[in-house]
Amino acid sequence: TSQSPTTMETANPPSETGTGVSNGPSNQGTSSGGDAAAPAAAAAAAANQQQFQENAAELRFGPEFDDIHILSNAQVAVILQVSAKSAVNRDEELHEVYRKTQKYVDRFNTMNNAEKDYQELVNELDNLQDALTTFRKETEEGEEMELHGSEVAALMNLVATDTMVEEAVALIPSLSRFPEAAIDEILDLIRSTMIRIVS
Repeated sequence: TSQSPTTMETANPPSETGTGVSNGPSNQGTSSGGDAAAPAAAAAAAANQQQFQENAAELRFGPEFDDIHILSNAQVAVILQVSAKSAVNRDEELHEVYRKTQKYVDRFNTMNNAEKDYQELVNELDNLQDALTTFRKETEEGEEMELHGSEVAALMNLVATDTMVEEAVALIPSLSRFPEAAIDEILDLIRSTMIRIVS
């Protein structure tokens, strides 16, 4: 089962009307203009959506993904474990959303070892993320390719020690732009880190 990079955000519940367009204040004395405003707004929203659609396989994301630091499940798990211990020490109760998030990342965290020192684990995860973020491969045309932050987190979430190139591309289709040899280099970085963590 594949998982997406952890974003740690909760979805807003749908409105009772079930519509995605909110009704703004009506214009006094122009009821016909007010009636036309809602369809016009809906048409504009639909046009904007058609113009830009997020597509992870093509590394197309919305503006909310600009200049953000995406964490892997393993990194989030470590952060939550530490803050949970601090909450216990302060005799504070964890929020339900916090507990559900912790349960999720713990379930899918493949880079964990209870016997490892906290700082050692943090260093291994941070070093791996840095290595993947700074990974570069030059094409035959001289173009330099690098991994997107979402790919880095997805790789840390989904790759196992026995993951092959074909499987990695199937899990993360955007990797297909890299040569197979480059993908194998990327997988080797992850394998070596995982082996150090679990050993």
